[in-house]
Amino acid sequence: MPEGPSIVILKEAIEPLHLKGKVIRQAEGTTKIDLDRLINQEVTDFRSWGKHFLICFPDFTLRIHFMLFGSYLINAQKKTPPRLTLLFDKDELNFYACSVEIFDQPADQLYDWRGDIMAEEWDASLALDKLVANPKMLACDALLDQNIFSGSGNIIKNEVLFRTRIHPMSKLGQIPDKKLRELVDETRNYAFDFLNWKKENTLKKHWLAHTKKICPRCNIPFHKEYLGKSKRRSYYCESCQEFY
Repeated sequence: MPEGPSIVILKEAIEPLHLKGKVIRQAEGTTKIDLDRLINQEVTDFRSWGKHFLICFPDFTLRIHFMLFGSYLINAQKKTPPRLTLLFDKDELNFYACSVEIFDQPADQLYDWRGDIMAEEWDASLALDKLVANPKMLACDALLDQNIFSGSGNIIKNEVLFRTRIHPMSKLGQIPDKKLRELVDETRNYAFDFLNWKKENTLKKHWLAHTKKICPRCNIPFHKEYLGKSKRRSYYCESCQEFY
């Protein structure tokens, strides 16, 4: 499942096409939305919120969620039918194996950008307040909660918990305030490290915990378990990640 930084990369890949202010000439695909509604509509912006890619119009928003196996191509096509194709005068955007929805409001009315770990409007104090308000929540669940850390996914979860030396089964209410602030700050920091490494095609080389078998700090085996409400894979060290 693409995490927030990957959606930012898609947004940045579209920017050189200068499609803001351009009109969609044709909309096709296997999606069940009303495709006719998109034809001859002017795109006002391309934005990301967490794991959502947003194509903005004056009075409605097209949301694309890539789920587990979604992908996209710009000015190219796969052999498999796209879920959605948007044709402009000179360019086309193709989206595959994704969820596509139309919302009858502008994006600013739908989303609180302060919760997006990649956004300029990110509010660390708001995220900290949300953590404090959920004392029984597990750390591994908090880092996957899109209402707290929009854009964080399983890679970010495992790497941030390792960076901050927090056991994934720790309850938020037991974690010291200083550590909670560190958790918030490192989630933001790692998201931009993720972005830069992804652009360099070196992301996996920088993983310290995710999918790893040996702790690089303690040189002992990592634990791999499916933890929390979502039962996502967790990789952690029983020695250096403290259980609160």
